Amino acid sequence: MLTMKFGGTSVGDVPRLQEVVTIVKQFMNDQPVVVASAMGGLTNVLIETANKAVDRKSGEVNNAVAAIRERHLQIANAMIQDYPRRAALIKDHQDLIDELANFYHGVSLLRELSPRSLDAIAAFGELLSCRQIAAIFEENGIPSQFIDARTIIRTDDTFGEASIDFVFSNRKINETITPLVKKGIVPVVTGFIASTADGITTTVGRSGSDYTGSIVGAAVNSKEIWIWTDVDGVMTADPRNVKGAKVLTEISYREAAEMSYFGAKVIHPKTMVPAIEKKIPIRIKNTFNPTHAGTLISAKPNHNGTSAKTVTSIDSLAIIAIEGNGMIGVPGVSSRIFTALARARVNVMMISQASSEHNVCIIVPRKDCENGLKTLREEFKIDVAQKNIDDITAKEPVSIVAVVGEGMIGTKGIAGKTFDAVAKADVNIIAIAQGSSELNISFVVEQSEAKKAVQAVHDAFHL
Repeated sequence: MLTMKFGGTSVGDVPRLQEVVTIVKQFMNDQPVVVASAMGGLTNVLIETANKAVDRKSGEVNNAVAAIRERHLQIANAMIQDYPRRAALIKDHQDLIDELANFYHGVSLLRELSPRSLDAIAAFGELLSCRQIAAIFEENGIPSQFIDARTIIRTDDTFGEASIDFVFSNRKINETITPLVKKGIVPVVTGFIASTADGITTTVGRSGSDYTGSIVGAAVNSKEIWIWTDVDGVMTADPRNVKGAKVLTEISYREAAEMSYFGAKVIHPKTMVPAIEKKIPIRIKNTFNPTHAGTLISAKPNHNGTSAKTVTSIDSLAIIAIEGNGMIGVPGVSSRIFTALARARVNVMMISQASSEHNVCIIVPRKDCENGLKTLREEFKIDVAQKNIDDITAKEPVSIVAVVGEGMIGTKGIAGKTFDAVAKADVNIIAIAQGSSELNISFVVEQSEAKKAVQAVHDAFHL
């Protein structure tokens, strides 16, 4: 079997959907399983409209619902000529959109949008899209069946980013999908959504259709998992910011995970997890350029003698610094920092600590800076009063720049080349971190200088 996940831009209009049909037809002998996202931009519209419903902006909500209905109606009329099939799809869509309108009405009445309600609303994009794709496949002679992922993927009730029950889900996916594929039917599975044991709709995180693709692909033991998107593959840097950025032919699971965490948007960070367990390669492909080989992500790629593979960055961050001579040699300071921030639900992106223990730097999302600063000042107010800690300060906006590559492991001079390039670009480094794995070197710079730093490092390693 070959699992193919199609992203929002790949299923966003008539030309893209026609290309999806062509691609799936081409690989019918490989027994394809399709996982798909909502049409491009629709999930954002669903969420924005939910917030308007909270504010009781009924006119804007009604207009948004009408626009969603019209968008899908246009696709049905353009791509499905068989009258009974088109009528059935339009009715399915109408039923879903009526249900969506009822959700918005409920939110408006209560003036409350809980995470549970938001997941239920966000699910409609995939439900509409995948019913549509299954009907389009049938119209084009591809035997197909719509599969609601809520019936085969079970999660906990952490709405917004639920955790998968893999034991149940793997069994259910196999029982549902494998018999269909053996009959020559192409399952079309909704990405991004799942349900609890009680049947309550959940989502597995924004951009989570990649994750669903990997979950499904691993459960049915696909030979590969293909993520179809709107770029040729994983690149050495963001081509919008860096001249000379190129597509990487092969990378490892670990490299892909690091890249996705540090700003590369090509693949969802959790996508590698199910594939790694089964050692199933993942390939990033472009529906706008389907003949391109893309990027292969596997356990042991060919590094071709390269050390660093990519340079990425994350913007809109803040750095919180805790300084004081009274911290030196005192056990438990770090524990208090992270416990306090965890209590306040502040995500720590990176940590940098001087070996003297005089200074600890915590990098957090900029939106969490004020809360994080307030939390730490409250936690250490006695220590500040006793002069054990001099001050707790914040600096924003900053960016993390990360240099990633398995070829860096054990290679001398990587750090020197990195920091020499940044210095020659006249960029000041605020903080540095490197894990013992040597897989990545991360450093913090002012956000205004991040692009310059990324370009300098990219050039230094001839990426």
